[in-house]
Amino acid sequence: MPKSAAHKLKLLYLMKIFFEYTDEEHPLTAAELISHLKCYGISAERKSIYSDIDMLIEYGLDIIAVKSKSYGYYIASREFELPELKLLVDSVQSSKFITKKKSSELIKKIERLTSKYQATKLERQVFVANRIKTMNESIYYTVDYIHTAISENAKISFKYFEWTAEKKKVLKHGGKEYITSPWALTWDDENYYLVAYDSESDAIRHYRVDKITDIKTLNEKREGEVCFAEFDMAVYSKSVFGMFGGKAEYVTLLCDSSLAGIIIDRFGEEVTFLKRGENKFEITVNVVLSPLFYSWVFGFAGRMTIESPEKAKSEFKRQLQAVEKSFSDNE
Repeated sequence: MPKSAAHKLKLLYLMKIFFEYTDEEHPLTAAELISHLKCYGISAERKSIYSDIDMLIEYGLDIIAVKSKSYGYYIASREFELPELKLLVDSVQSSKFITKKKSSELIKKIERLTSKYQATKLERQVFVANRIKTMNESIYYTVDYIHTAISENAKISFKYFEWTAEKKKVLKHGGKEYITSPWALTWDDENYYLVAYDSESDAIRHYRVDKITDIKTLNEKREGEVCFAEFDMAVYSKSVFGMFGGKAEYVTLLCDSSLAGIIIDRFGEEVTFLKRGENKFEITVNVVLSPLFYSWVFGFAGRMTIESPEKAKSEFKRQLQAVEKSFSDNE
């Protein structure tokens, strides 16, 4: 590299060296910085290094000088602290919808946000019980299409598939194209969902993003603005168990006191507890009456009962009887 060109790049390479090779436990002396620059074909004198460091500090880099046997320098603050990067790595590693291959790629990129020494502390394996990574690599592009359509106020079209007992993908409704107005993306039960307005049924619908294929952005403006004017994603997520669709209804539940934490985790601190006796409390919440809601109630083994409406009580009993019958038929 010609000397003049190398000199122009010197500051950039010096900044790169600081970010890659220094942290609080690994400062570099002026001599070591000069040695690193030589790897890029750049020669430097000690005096010029001090001048360059002052210039980088003036630029905004938080470079700290420490004195041991000799002066050393390191980057003291970065865009992300190490604990924040650990959280990001853990989230990527434990996320069900991110494929194993993409997880590895993302973690490598996260590691580049800190020094090579601290990056080794990010090489952590997060074990989550029964975690199964998705095999759908196209999900990232699908999410990008959806975000783009939302920002451009445009409709999208896509096809939607389901799995058969033979472990094959089959397009729903004979491969019909779904045309919807995307309004939001949400995370529920470890899956990504598109929340959209369906003009055909004049209703809000949701779709598993990893089951969407052949997505396209249409040259048509979104509809459903009135439906989403007062839409609250937090309330919607609380009411829809496992993202089963349907109309939300108010349900009164009688709960054992031991379930207080679980109720708050599910419905938030704002839910009203009405004390009923010594060890019970009652709540009224807005939920979609779905199979997953009934199985959620069943999972508490009698510590939660449905008080109203009557149709919810009847459906819960019917499902219990169906389960009991299936056992009887198999004996």
